[in-house]
This record gives sequence, structure tokens and C-alpha cells, in this order.
Amino acid sequence: MTLKQRISRFIHRYVYIHEELDREGATQRIKNGIWFRGPNVWILAFSIIIASVGLNVNSTAVVIGAMLVSPLMGPIIGVGLAMGTNDVDLLKNAAKNLLVMVLISLAASTFFFILSPLSLVNPTELEARTTPTIYDVLIALFGGLAGILENTRKERGTVLSGVAIATALMPPLCTAGYGLAHWDMHFFLGAMYLFIINSVFISLATYLMVKYLRFKTVSGIDAVSAKRRRDTISALLVIVLVPSIWSAFIMIRENNFERNVQAVMESDRLVGPRTYISEYKIQGRSVDFILAGEPLSDSLKTVFLDKARHYNIKEEQIRLIEHSFGLSQKDMDNVISDIYSRTEAELKENDALVDALKGRLDALEKRMDGLAGMNDSLYTENLRLRHLADSLSGPEKKQKR
Repeated sequence: MTLKQRISRFIHRYVYIHEELDREGATQRIKNGIWFRGPNVWILAFSIIIASVGLNVNSTAVVIGAMLVSPLMGPIIGVGLAMGTNDVDLLKNAAKNLLVMVLISLAASTFFFILSPLSLVNPTELEARTTPTIYDVLIALFGGLAGILENTRKERGTVLSGVAIATALMPPLCTAGYGLAHWDMHFFLGAMYLFIINSVFISLATYLMVKYLRFKTVSGIDAVSAKRRRDTISALLVIVLVPSIWSAFIMIRENNFERNVQAVMESDRLVGPRTYISEYKIQGRSVDFILAGEPLSDSLKTVFLDKARHYNIKEEQIRLIEHSFGLSQKDMDNVISDIYSRTEAELKENDALVDALKGRLDALEKRMDGLAGMNDSLYTENLRLRHLADSLSGPEKKQKR
């Protein structure tokens, strides 16, 4: 056997999966999971309310718990299975139940946010679901691959719970409900776009895995229909992908810009002899530097702009906002003197603390020296008693002889 064959056999031993699959059982489980009737409807509504509460109070743990409860993924995987097996009836039922699921979720979350009296100034958990990027596409795609593979295994574990959390189907629907309740199209459209990304790419992952694992097809399909289906899927993927790629590009660009601004701040906040940057505010790809102290001269402004340009921040991206204190030379000297006085007082306090610690250390060293002296005395006394015992035992030994 050649080296290449050995390597191939070694890899095959670890990655071969067909012997551990149950395609018929997986098909039946997915079909059973697409229906939204009876308990499933109530469980979905309850989990939507739980997730809405978590988003409303910015609690990630509550949102994760709601995602574990929700039965949202069933119809989405059902769509991918139906497309992969050419099951038209299953595709219709899965799509219909998916629509029912979305309407129930939107109704429940909208109802909650209409009644909720809490409106956070900075709802970070809600805002995080309004700007999907290509990274969300990757999460949905690989989460869907893991989900269908877990559904197909003979011995299933906890992968589906992890997929439900990672792909996050429920929070976008709750955020969309928030947008409807507050008539905020930014929240509604952004969240629905994220939900569409998750749904499309989970279904696509299911479709690809069903084809790869050779699930049994329900009906045949001619070449023309197959080409039409491929063209439709390709067009849908392009429509969904392009905005997410653009959003990721904007996110990366803004993140790099913020990192450059922080680099400017960390290099030196002092921009003049009596002027420093007190804070900054970033808006998109422009930044406002708020200056405190004396107004800057044109030459000092030029020096600062040159330094910012070194960190890839252009002059047109910067606005200098000067808040002059209007202090005279005497007042400025008093301020500096006060700073020195406070610093000196803190140093004296620290010195006093150090002296106190040194005193305690000296006392402990003296006690250790005293204990060492006592130990030497005890050792000497022990030797003396041993010699005395030996001298007393000498006559007794002679009498015994």
C-alpha cells in the first residue's frame, strides 16, 4: 500500500459518515417538525414573549433560554428537505407553516412591546439585530449544515440546541415586532432582513446536505425544471448576499476608523502647551475632537492634523471643537499648582503607608530574631540535659557489670 493510499484511508476513517446516518428517520422527524398546531403554537407564542422580555431588558441569558424553548427551525429545515427531495407537497406545507410561524411571532412580540412600559435609552440587544452582515450568513449556513447532519444521525445529541442559539431565529422576529409597535422601520426592516438571511441559508444548507447524503427523492425532475430551480436559487442568494456583504464592509471600515481614532488618543492627548483632548465623538466615518484649554493656533492645528493623517484619518473627517476655559496666566498657574499640591498630598499619604508597613515588618523581624534566640537556648539546654543524663547513667552501667 502506497503512502497516498494510507493517508486516504486514514482520512476516510475519520470523515466517513454514511454508516452512521438514518435518512428515513430524519425525513420523518423533519416532516413532523414543520407543523404548527395545538401545543406548538402556544409554545411558540410563549417563547416569543420570553425573548421579547429579554430583549426589552437587555438580558442575553433570557434570550438564549427562549431560543432553546422555541420550535422555530422545523419549517425552515422542511423547506430545504422538500427542495432537496423534490417533494412539492412538503414544500407547500413547510412554506405555509413558516408563514404561520412568522405571523404568530410578529403578533406576539408586537403585542408585548405595545404594552411594555419600559423603553431603554440604549437597547443594545435590539439594535444588534438590525444590521446583519456576511458573518450572519456564515453562521446560518454552517449552523444549518450542523442541524441537518444532527437530524440525520442515528444517535442524536445536543447539537440542535446549539444550532438554535447560534442561528438566532427568534430575536430578529421579536425585534421586528418592536419596530412595528413603535413604527420604526429601521428596526423592522433590519430585523426582518436578518431573519430572511437565517431562513434562506439554513434551508440552503439543508438542501445541500440532503443532496450530498443522497436522500431518497419523491419525484423526478426534468432538465429544464432543474435549471430553472438552480437559477431561482442563485438569484435569491445574490439578492440576500449583496446587502450583507456591503453591511459587513461598512462595519469593518467603521471599526478600523474607530481604532485609528483611539490610536490618536493613546499617542498623546496634549495638542498644545495648554490644550488637550478632553473627549471625542465618532459619527460614522467622521470624528469630533473636543478640546479643553486655550484655543489652538493654526500651526498647532496643522501639527495635529498631520499626526491624525499618520493614523489614516483625513483632514475632512476631523472637526475640532474648542471649549476655551478663558483662564488667565495667573489662573492657569493656580490650577497647575493645585494639581501639584494634590499629587504631593497623595505621595505623602503613600509614603506614610509605606513607613507603617516597614515598621510592622521590622517588628516581625525582631520577633523572628527573638524566636530564633529562644530556639538556640532550648537547643543548648537540651544538649546540657543529655550530657547530664549520660554522666548519671555511667555509674549504673558499671554496677551492672
